[in-house]
Amino acid sequence: MASKLPLRMMPGFPMASPRPWSMRAFSTCRRSTLPLPIASRPSSLVSRPLIQRSFRRSYADAPQAQLSPEPKPKKRFRFFLWTWRLTYLSVLAGLGYVTYQIYEGRNPKEQLEPDPNKKTLVILGTGWGSVSLLKNLDTENYNVVVVSPRNYFLFTPLLPSCTTGTIEHRSIMEPIRNILRHKKAKVKYYEAECTKIDYQKRIVYAKDDSEIKGDTMETEIPFDLLVVGVGAENATFGIPGVREHACFLKEVGDAQKIRKQIMDCVETATFKDQSPEEIKRLLHMVVVGGGPTGVEFAGELQDFFMEDLQKWVPQIKDDFHVTLVEALPNVLPMFSKQLIEYTESSFKEEHIQIRTKTMVKNVTDKYIEAQVQNPDGSKVLEKIPYGLLVWATGNALRPVVKDLMSQIPAQAKARRGLEVNEYLVVNGTENIWAVGDCAVANYAPTAQVAAQEGTFLARLFNTMAKTDAIEAELRDLSGKQATANPDQRKVILEEINERQRQLRRIKQIGPFSYSHQGSLAYIGAEKAVADVSWFSGNIASGGTMTYLFWKSAYLSMCFSTRNRILVFFDWAKAKFFGRDVSRE
Repeated sequence: MASKLPLRMMPGFPMASPRPWSMRAFSTCRRSTLPLPIASRPSSLVSRPLIQRSFRRSYADAPQAQLSPEPKPKKRFRFFLWTWRLTYLSVLAGLGYVTYQIYEGRNPKEQLEPDPNKKTLVILGTGWGSVSLLKNLDTENYNVVVVSPRNYFLFTPLLPSCTTGTIEHRSIMEPIRNILRHKKAKVKYYEAECTKIDYQKRIVYAKDDSEIKGDTMETEIPFDLLVVGVGAENATFGIPGVREHACFLKEVGDAQKIRKQIMDCVETATFKDQSPEEIKRLLHMVVVGGGPTGVEFAGELQDFFMEDLQKWVPQIKDDFHVTLVEALPNVLPMFSKQLIEYTESSFKEEHIQIRTKTMVKNVTDKYIEAQVQNPDGSKVLEKIPYGLLVWATGNALRPVVKDLMSQIPAQAKARRGLEVNEYLVVNGTENIWAVGDCAVANYAPTAQVAAQEGTFLARLFNTMAKTDAIEAELRDLSGKQATANPDQRKVILEEINERQRQLRRIKQIGPFSYSHQGSLAYIGAEKAVADVSWFSGNIASGGTMTYLFWKSAYLSMCFSTRNRILVFFDWAKAKFFGRDVSRE
């Protein structure tokens, strides 16, 4: 029966009002902020959508405190959020910069043709000094000619890493044509060796020593200005057998030769029926020279053995040894005493033997004869057998430098190289400069010194070009002044005064001054030592953190973005996959 009741008679449904609502009552209902009670709800005479709109408006007009009394949750981890955003943006910016550098390196611009009326500047060599000069030189001011038998720049501080496969040799080589092609004006390059410099005739004689020779094997290159940056060769100090039996560490070919000979010694030592004495000899690696090159190579070689060789050739574990021989009382003489002691203690932990006060007197194919000074001062001659001998000592003059010194009377007393003045001009000349290992400038023959010398020379040559241009303008203005009327003469005099002021400002360039940035050396076992200049003092440090600094410093000093990327991936490859133990 309940189901048949009328809708208005069903339980819970409001009964109809005895009289219809007035418009005033309906307006009052809409302005109410709370819903009406059931007893006061409007009858079915009022449409349902109209009531819903009234309620929605009432809900919107209600205070928020009543509708959402709970407080908003506080934002947490705000610092980490902003750190992530900054990191994300920095990575994007870095990738964009690297992409731009790669694109710019791969797409050189058009170059200006040489002007025959300008002076010819000949640069010998593609080492640190010469390349630093080329990098900063404005080639629009001169007709530049580069002569070198090596058509690439070599980042020599990482060369010891190439001997064990930590870094591939091409990763630290920058083709010289990549450098020259990005200059504003064209630069001529000849892959040849300078055989003679005729100072009086101002001619450089160059010889093509490549395997494929053309019709012209030797040529003459005239010059107005000459920069000698041919470097130096390895010094043997007249010790017999060094050049015949020792490996040097100065060029890419030297690193490749050492790498092959290391594996030759290992494979020959594991050959059938080798005597125990022969095995010990073959696996004894001797490094002569306690400077940064010798120390870094010894550390790299021991790392190669500890991390790779003994895993894949375990039978050599007990016989492989590395010995560092130094004639001075300690290694790394350019470092502080604290770092020298740290290096020696680290080598002792790595089982690298250091033999100081040991002077090599003779070298044969199987052993070296060395004079050893005992603690009591007595000296004895000792034979030290070896399988690999690496000679990492001082420098010697190249024949072309010796010949040039013989032509200049002011260089008669020079012994270590071309003596230069404070502007790097070769003493006794006016148009020849020298940089790098072939110059004697009262500084240590390091890559850092050579690079700063090259930068200074570039600034000097750029200044000289501006000076010549202003002086030419002054001569023209002086000629015009003689035939000008009084009004024009006044204007010309003002221009002359202005050019003279410019000339005085340009000529204020000071002499060369070397700024020592510090010394770095890798000592093996992911440790390094650093003696870095900081404001008015030095900071000496050593250990794993210094090793990370050593890596970052050398990575930043690589010549191009290409080199940095290749070196970084070589380090990563050696870390994850190990070094290659194949012979080639």
